[in-house]
Amino acid sequence: MDRIDLFRIFVRVVDSSSFTRAANTLGLPRPSVSAAIKDLEARMGARLLHRTTRKVAPTQDGLALYERCLRLLSDFEETESLFRQAAIGPAGRLRVDLPGRIGRLIVAPALAEFLDLYPEIDVDLGVTDRTVDLVEDSLDCVLRVGPLSDSGLIARFIGELPLLNVASPAYLERYGVPHGPEDLDGHLAVNYASPSTGRVEPWEWVSQGGIQTRSVRSRVVVNGAEAYIACCLAGFGLIQIPAYDVKSHMAAGELVEVMPDYRAASMPMTLLFPHRRHFSRRVQLFADWLEALLRREVLIR
Repeated sequence: MDRIDLFRIFVRVVDSSSFTRAANTLGLPRPSVSAAIKDLEARMGARLLHRTTRKVAPTQDGLALYERCLRLLSDFEETESLFRQAAIGPAGRLRVDLPGRIGRLIVAPALAEFLDLYPEIDVDLGVTDRTVDLVEDSLDCVLRVGPLSDSGLIARFIGELPLLNVASPAYLERYGVPHGPEDLDGHLAVNYASPSTGRVEPWEWVSQGGIQTRSVRSRVVVNGAEAYIACCLAGFGLIQIPAYDVKSHMAAGELVEVMPDYRAASMPMTLLFPHRRHFSRRVQLFADWLEALLRREVLIR
């Protein structure tokens, strides 16, 4: 195994914090990854990784080598693809992760456009509402909706995702049409509980430049967008939902917007990239394409 391969394996082990995950993403047997690290440590004359039963972490020498390997591999990949890209365009595999309904309703149906533009780029499209770890899962980018924690990742703000208050015609016929927050005492909501924390989100609206919240009585609590919309369609109560999620239902008359002057705050939409990963040309191209798609289909214009 040449040194470039050893460096590449070492970087993947550090990124994954695991020999097993590194082996899986590289398509190598785990013993081959372990042997490569031992070989590299012998060549360097230094211990590069702390190994425990639960996690692998770089030593101080390992961190120093890791940073050099990133620069070296970046230069090597650019040099290697210099003439190939001129002949056939950008190439390689992208691993991305998107929120469930955005992935299914917006990105997957449009993905043929990107693949036709760049026939040498392949895409592994993860569609899930669970929180993923870009580094451990060896992802090139993820799309996040909502406020971000200070993760140290590279962030690219895409825009604001508008939310609507909606209800089914059957519900409105039974309970009447609410015109403002003061009417909510006589209404029901389908409550949404965070899948990660279990916290039930309160009803929210923007007033006088600030965010106001209150609880609304509910007989049904859900923890997924599909069930949230289905319960609203079934007439169980009001919901607050991104506009793109219910566009087709509103066009068909199955859902109706209420309290348009008391919408919840728009949600920021952000692309995140691993801070340790070289920002390749194919990642830039996908990010540009995805941003244009989202601005066209789901964001405030």
